[in-house]
Amino acid sequence: MALTATNSAPPPDVAQVMAACPPAAANALSCLRDLIFETASALPEAGSIRETLKWGQPSFLTEAPRSGTTIRLGWDDAGEHISLFVHCQTTLIDAWRERYSAPLVFVGNRELRIPLNQPFPRAALRHCIAMALTYHSRKMKP
Repeated sequence: MALTATNSAPPPDVAQVMAACPPAAANALSCLRDLIFETASALPEAGSIRETLKWGQPSFLTEAPRSGTTIRLGWDDAGEHISLFVHCQTTLIDAWRERYSAPLVFVGNRELRIPLNQPFPRAALRHCIAMALTYHSRKMKP
C-alpha cells in the first residue's frame, strides 16, 4: 500500500519493514524519515511525497512530475549504520561527495551511509535530501 504522507504514521507495509530494523538503528531511521518530510514540506516544487516500499525498502517519491528522484532507506543487520539511497544514474552522490566528503560516508554511486557511532549530520542530510527531492526540476532549469 502506498499513500501520500505528511509525516504521519507510515503505511502498514512500510511500518512492518521498519519494525524489522535493529533497535540500535530504529531511532536514527525515524529521525531520517522525519527529516525527509520536514525538508519536503519546505520545498513546494517537490509537491507531495508518497511513502511506499521499493525493493523491500522504505521509499519516498515526489508526486510532482519531473521534480525529484526516489529516496530509499536501509540499514545493516548489526544496526551500526543506516543508509539513504538514490538512483545510481543520478549525479547526486558525486555532488554530495564533492561537498560533504568529511562528515558523510558514501558507498559507490547510490549510497550515503550514516554511521550511528557519530553525531547525526542533520544539516548536511537536509541539504542532500533537498537536492534529491528537486533533482529533475533543477536539471531542467537553464
